[in-house]
Amino acid sequence: MTPTAYPTAPPVEGVSFRHAVLPDDLATMNEIANTGRRAEGVEWVTSDEAFRTYYENLANCDPATDLVVAERNGMMVGYGRASWHEEVGGDRIYDVTVLAHPDHATQVMDPLYEAVEGRLRQIAAAHPAGTGHLQAETSDGATLRTAVLQARGYQPVRHSFLMLRPNLDDLPDAPLPEGFEVRPVTPDQLRQIFDADVEAFRDHWGATVPTEEDFRQFVADPVQGDTSLWRVAWDGDQVAGMVRGYINKDENELLGRRRGWVENISVRRPYRRRGLARALIGLTIRALRERGMTDGALGVDTENPTGALRLYESCGFVAVTREAVYRKPLLAG
Repeated sequence: MTPTAYPTAPPVEGVSFRHAVLPDDLATMNEIANTGRRAEGVEWVTSDEAFRTYYENLANCDPATDLVVAERNGMMVGYGRASWHEEVGGDRIYDVTVLAHPDHATQVMDPLYEAVEGRLRQIAAAHPAGTGHLQAETSDGATLRTAVLQARGYQPVRHSFLMLRPNLDDLPDAPLPEGFEVRPVTPDQLRQIFDADVEAFRDHWGATVPTEEDFRQFVADPVQGDTSLWRVAWDGDQVAGMVRGYINKDENELLGRRRGWVENISVRRPYRRRGLARALIGLTIRALRERGMTDGALGVDTENPTGALRLYESCGFVAVTREAVYRKPLLAG
């Protein structure tokens, strides 16, 4: 396929913007994503396999029209993605994703935001009237990105912490509450586990209406989909809560560490305030230690309504970096 110019991109001297060509562009896009994130202090690495799986299961994003690539002298130096999702409360959020190689970010980051915003306004024009916001994410170390977003009229609306447990010793003293059972996960349980996780987060900020693509991503994820590290608590035939831990081997190899992720923590409303999350966190830390990991990490909304931040601190996690969600009204310039 011959790539074509991207219609909503502004003119920039020495830079061309085109539609992405998949799967041909994926490996270079992933390289730029990993390099760009590391330059901004975000230690999050995706393998080519995980990146490809993600793009094979996109929700509300057409790769043929919603991906823009920036090139200089025929070399990809950045890309952007337009997508959208509906929140449980009814708002429609238009997600603006931009990644750029640090050597070229000054030249291409703002134009990529312009291109993606333009595409999202085209998409929104076909949607029913309602409340809509453009949304982007940044971090404390992403000074250029944050400055670009602020100059474009975005404002911070929510923050999260990356939290680290520097060792996996001294496990939380938290036995599984009476009446619950943790069992090995089987394939026929995946839909029920997915639905329970979605339900548990419905009362959290930014909760989204799930799509079938989200479920496919949940099942196919080559990193987070290793169910041998999931700890799911059952009350009879009902999912009560879970911690879906994982190990990102590619990330650990690249960064020279042995980190396990104590992530995807949720407890359904009827089962809260019983110590279930603490017990599952302890079981997950133990499982990660048995796999040879030496530290643990997780992310948390700083204003989580269930008191998750305090819980994680009491389990030995400390905040190390901060990220932010920025928004502006859809019709703003």
